[in-house]
Amino acid sequence: MNLENITDHLEAYKQHGQIIDAANFVISTFGLEHENFAGFGFRPELEPNKLLLTAEGKIGERQKVMIPKNLFDFDLNLVVNMLAHEMLHVRQKAPENLIEDKNEREFQAYYEMLFHKVFPNVPEVSDFHKKFFGEKALEYYRRMGENSELQESYKEQKLEIEALISSVTS
Repeated sequence: MNLENITDHLEAYKQHGQIIDAANFVISTFGLEHENFAGFGFRPELEPNKLLLTAEGKIGERQKVMIPKNLFDFDLNLVVNMLAHEMLHVRQKAPENLIEDKNEREFQAYYEMLFHKVFPNVPEVSDFHKKFFGEKALEYYRRMGENSELQESYKEQKLEIEALISSVTS
C-alpha cells in the first residue's frame, strides 16, 4: 500500500473519530507490532504544533502507548516515526529484551528513527527532523557517561548519527 492510500485510510478513520483504530492501522501497516504491546490510550494534547507520545508501564510488563487525539493532524512520515519510536520502547521493556538504562533506550529509539534497522518499512522524515532526532540521540549518548562502557558500545552508531547530521546541514 502506498503512502497516498494509507493517508486516505487514515483520513477516513479521523473523520469518524476513530483515532485508536487509525493508530492500530499504522502499527499493522508498517510492521510495528509486538506481543508486549498492550494497546493505545489517550494523553493530553500539547500545543497544535507539538507532538508527544509515551510508552507507559513497568519495565518487564506490557506497555501501553499513549497518543494525543490530534496525532493524525501531523505529517504522516513524522507520525509513523513517532509511533515506531514508542513501539521500540515497547520491545525494549519486554522481559526477553529488557534494557533498563533510560539513556540507552532513548538513544536506540532515536537511532531507529534515523536508520530504520528494526522497522525497515518506516518512511524517512524531513532533514529538519533528521537533524532534530539526531541531536536528541547524541544528547542521550552524552548522558550515558563520558567514556563509559555503555558509550563505547554505541560508538559506531554515534559516528553514523554525526555523519547524517552533517549531511543534512551542509
